[in-house]
Parts: sequence; C-alpha cells; structure tokens
Amino acid sequence: MPPHTVDTYGDKAPPHALHPAGETPFDRATAHLDAPLAVVDLQAFDANAADLVRRSKGKPIRVASKSVRCRALLERVLARDGFAGIMSFTLAESLWLARSGFTDILLAYPSADRAGFAGLTGDARLAAAVTVMVDDPAQLDLIDAARPAGGAGEEVRVCLELDTSYRLMGGKVRVGARRSPLRTPDRLAALARTVVRRPGFRLVGLMAYEGHVAGVGDDVAGKPVFSRAIRMMQAAARKELAQRRWEAVRAVRAVAPRLEFVNGGGTGSVQHTAAEAAVTEVAAGSGLYVPRLFDNFRSFSGRPAALFAQPVVRRPGPGVVTVLGGGYPASGAAGPDRLPVPYLPAGLRYDPQEGPGEVQTPLLGPAADGLRIGDKVWFRHAKAGELCERFDQLQLIDGERVVGTVPTYRGEGHAFL
Repeated sequence: MPPHTVDTYGDKAPPHALHPAGETPFDRATAHLDAPLAVVDLQAFDANAADLVRRSKGKPIRVASKSVRCRALLERVLARDGFAGIMSFTLAESLWLARSGFTDILLAYPSADRAGFAGLTGDARLAAAVTVMVDDPAQLDLIDAARPAGGAGEEVRVCLELDTSYRLMGGKVRVGARRSPLRTPDRLAALARTVVRRPGFRLVGLMAYEGHVAGVGDDVAGKPVFSRAIRMMQAAARKELAQRRWEAVRAVRAVAPRLEFVNGGGTGSVQHTAAEAAVTEVAAGSGLYVPRLFDNFRSFSGRPAALFAQPVVRRPGPGVVTVLGGGYPASGAAGPDRLPVPYLPAGLRYDPQEGPGEVQTPLLGPAADGLRIGDKVWFRHAKAGELCERFDQLQLIDGERVVGTVPTYRGEGHAFL
C-alpha cells in the first residue's frame, strides 16, 4: 500500500464486504436515488443505542446533539428507555430545540451569544428547558448584561465544568483537551458560591468530560505498543479523575445540596464513567452513528450506521475510478485519521497524491474495475454529526428499503457552527 494511504480496517473486512460492487444492501435500498446522498441504517442505529444503554449500567444517557444533528433521530433515541436529555453545542441550537418541544437541554460549552441570552432570560419556558455552562464569573456578567431592560428576567439554570485533563510532572505534561479553568474542588466550590449568591441564577449541575478517555481509541490497528501506552495512560487518568471528581462533587454539593445532576463520560468511556458513584448520568452521541474514529476501542464494537455515497463519474484507467466530491475532512488536528474512509465496495483507497478532493476524488484498487459510471461508492466520515453539515437529508434505511427521509439541521436551514 502506498505511504499515507488510509486503511482503517487492516486485515479485518468491514461489515457487508462480501457483497460484490453494486450489490450491498445500501445500493439496493437506494437504487432509485442518485448520489451524492447520506443514509442512516436504522437497525445499526438502534443496535448501537442498545449497546450504549447496556454499558451505562442503568444510569441515564444524555444524547450529545452535535453527534446527531437531526431532530428526527434525536426524537427516536430519546424515545428509548435509558436515554434522557440532550447535550447541545451552541446556545442558538439549544433555544431552537427548546422551541421545538425538547426539554432538559444542557449546553455543554460556554456562550457569548448576547441575543440568545436575551431570548433565554426573556422566556420562562426556554429558561426552564435550557441549562447553560459556566466556568468564569465573567460569563455570568455577560448573561446579566443581556437581560431585558431593568436587569430582571427569568432565572438561569447553570452547570459548572470540571477540567479533566491528566497532568504529569507537576503539570508540565498535560493529556486531554484544554477546556475549563476549574481544575480543583476548591476552585469549583468558589465559583459555586458566586453562582448561589448571585440573583437570577440557580446552580443545578456539574459536568466533567474526559475526552482523552472517551474519544481516544485504545486498540489501534497495527500499533500494539502505542495501544498499550494509551491503555496505561487511560487507566491512570481514570483513577486520578474518579478521585478528583468525587471530591469536586462533594465540594459543590456542600454549597448547593440540591444539585440535580453530575454528568460525565462520552461514547468511549460510558462503562467506566457510569461505574463512578459520584456520576448521575453519562453523555454519548457518536456511538449512535459509529464514525471511523470509534473503530479502535477494545471495550466495545459498534456498527457503522451513518454513511454517505458519492457517484462514480470517471474511469481514468484500470484499477481507478473517480467519484464526485467527497473531500469532507473532520475537525481536530489535521491528519489521515480525519479523512472520510472509502467503505464499500471493500478494497478502495485514496490516491496518495490527491486524497479526497473538493470536486473529485480518484480511488484506487481492484474493486474499481467492478464499478460503472453512476455506481455508488460508500464512505464513512471520521466524525459523527459533522457528516450532516454536508447533506440536507438523511435517507433512513431498514434492511434493504428506504423507510423515510428526514432533514438534517442543515436541511432545516440551520448551521449553528
């Protein structure tokens, strides 16, 4: 294989790989539809949801909306036992979901949306449905400045975020995302006292997202030494965080005894986080679609549920086809793991000189010779919800039939980030 060529599966063939080109269940289900298009396999989606519930060990799962970005599928998963509430990603999205009838919405990131805060504090129904994230008193000032004339308005529900990064060598080495400045129980308790004493705010929750455990695979194909190092790091990080989270919750509850929830985890760490007594709920979203970044975990194996198809538009020569578009990189540090991966038919790979392109993408491999002009090539996105920023609709597939077509956020006219 040429250097830098993406090959997620190594020696393991993906599901459905035994079907020859043009004969996958996805091809048969969408034979009447032209590509580009995106699909969600409902059987896989539901199986992934059931597996998340199994791993959460009875604790409710709050659905991360950024990883779904489709109201119909949010409704579908929230109708299942074991799921409760939404973790949103912008204030504008939170208010839109609340106006659409969703309740118990936790905004997972601080906001500087003054117009949004004016709307939140000016509407009792919205204020009751949405909880905002705070890790700095200046964020409270911004919310107060956005209140209706006179500084009144509705009480704002507040959640504090604990920094979860794992620190080594006296803090000189950090593993994990740069998120909240609130790292110690004392600092959390100090901000909790500020919130409790400040009119117009009510402290209801605490969140701690351990992305270096939940979002980092510990069984990377072809990298056994690296994978062992990741597992050792994650085991140590989980142990340190469990103790610090327990102490943080105790410190905050001493200030706000009626704290409603303590949220933690993510798709890759659901079972570990759910086992902590201090945690009352876990968060997950990517595990519903299972994008390619979630292939490399030892503790669980999901079914790819969200795919997109690009049409073959050229056959430049033997062993090569060209599909329309497909250059949909995911966010994060740039690298091959952020690219979509050709999935079906099995055996296709990118040309290392071109990669996935803005308008066209050459694909190499023996499977190319079985593809005709107009055939579909199926891809998996590196991340979950970001796929929906490229498509207005999702075709819902059950077996070998399209059983519904639903709009994405984009299809409803919204691009929140």
